[in-house]
Amino acid sequence: MECTVSWTGAAGTRSSMGFVAETGSGHVLAMDGAPDAAKPENGGQNLAPRPMETVLAGTGGCTAYDVVLILKRGRHDVRGCSVRLTSERAATEPKVFTKIHMHFTVTGKELAPTAVERAIALSHEKYCSASIMLAKTAEITTSFDVVEV
Repeated sequence: MECTVSWTGAAGTRSSMGFVAETGSGHVLAMDGAPDAAKPENGGQNLAPRPMETVLAGTGGCTAYDVVLILKRGRHDVRGCSVRLTSERAATEPKVFTKIHMHFTVTGKELAPTAVERAIALSHEKYCSASIMLAKTAEITTSFDVVEV
């Protein structure tokens, strides 16, 4: 896996901490920093997600992918899956994630809550490399709702 991240703020721009990531699979992802009123030259323009937001989003995508795949492989009639991630970060540098909570909403027909619970557990214990990696610094908790369609 590879990725190239390039700063977009060079070449005389006023205030920019924007970056573009070009992934090995041929996709592009923009990132930007928060504006800094005290030192505008050090801040972003709020034009894209922050880099750490993309880490959190990628983790959500990784685990949601696992949950759906595990349920489908178990022949469960899963129709939708979303995960809302909330997090806390350390107050000092490096501002690593210290707590992450993931709340899954899984929709389907006659989905057993035990199957959903097992899929989430398998993702976090075995398959989701992003959440397993972040668990080295963060306490990760989960909850879920099953919605019948």
